[in-house]
Amino acid sequence: MWGLDFSMVDWEEMSQAAIDTLKMLGASALLTFIIGLPLGVLLFITARSNSALLRFIYRILSFIVNILRSVPFVILIVALIPITRAIFGVSIGVEGTIPPLVIGAAPFFARLVETALREVDRGVIEAATSMGASTFQIIRKVLLPESMPGLIAGMTITVVTLVSYTAMAGMVGGGGLGDLAIRYGYQRYEKEVMIVAVILMIVLVQLLQMIGDRLVAHFTRK
Repeated sequence: MWGLDFSMVDWEEMSQAAIDTLKMLGASALLTFIIGLPLGVLLFITARSNSALLRFIYRILSFIVNILRSVPFVILIVALIPITRAIFGVSIGVEGTIPPLVIGAAPFFARLVETALREVDRGVIEAATSMGASTFQIIRKVLLPESMPGLIAGMTITVVTLVSYTAMAGMVGGGGLGDLAIRYGYQRYEKEVMIVAVILMIVLVQLLQMIGDRLVAHFTRK
C-alpha cells in the first residue's frame, strides 16, 4: 500500500532505538524534576518576598531561566557539546544527550512549578503563616500538596516536550528513535523507518498524557 515495504525495517534496531529513547526520557525527566521543582519553588518564594535581596535574587534567577528557555533546543545541544564532552567524556549517544535535555527542560518546568504555586489560595498560605508555620513547613505542608494537580500537569507537559527534544537530539547523533528516523528515514529515504519511528513516538506521547491526566484527576479535590 502506497509503495511502502515494512519488511525492510530492522525491528531489532528499532527496538533498541525505542529503549534508548526511554532511557533518555527517564533519566532527563527525573533530573528535570529534581532540579526544576526546587528552582520553581525558589522563584515563587523570592518573587513574593518583601526583602530587597531576595527580590534581587529572583530577578537574576528569572533572567537566567528566561535565557535558557529562549534558546532553541537544537542550538542549545550544539552549543553544549564542548561542555558535555569535557564533563562526561561523550557528546553523542544516550549519555551525551541527557545533560542538554535537562538544561533545556529544567527551566521550562521551573516556570510551570512557579505558575502552579501561584494558583494556591493566598488565604491558605496566610492562615499557615498566622499559625507560626516556617517557610519550609508552608512549602511542604501547604504549597506542594495544594498545587499537586498543577505540578503533575506541568510535569506531564514537560515530559511530553522532552519526547520531542529527544527526537531533535537525533539531528546531532543523540540516539533513539529520532536518530533512527533521521539517519534512515531522511538521509537514506527509507520512509518506512521514519513512519514507524513517528508512530512509536506518538504512542509514547499518548500514553504519557493519559497517565498524567489520570494522576491529575486523582489528586484534584472534588
